[in-house]
Amino acid sequence: MIRLVVIATVLALLALLLVKLAGVLRRANVDWGGIAFICGFVALAFYLRHVTGMG
Repeated sequence: MIRLVVIATVLALLALLLVKLAGVLRRANVDWGGIAFICGFVALAFYLRHVTGMG
């Protein structure tokens, strides 16, 4: 029962943190094209490492 209470509390705090972060990101002037490029580059690096076994 204690485990359930702890997990529920952690999940509630995580949800609150995500809501606050979403609010901050909406108001901020963020270059989403640059962020998408960085995410794509990292994903490509992991994919190529998986396929070739190098890196």
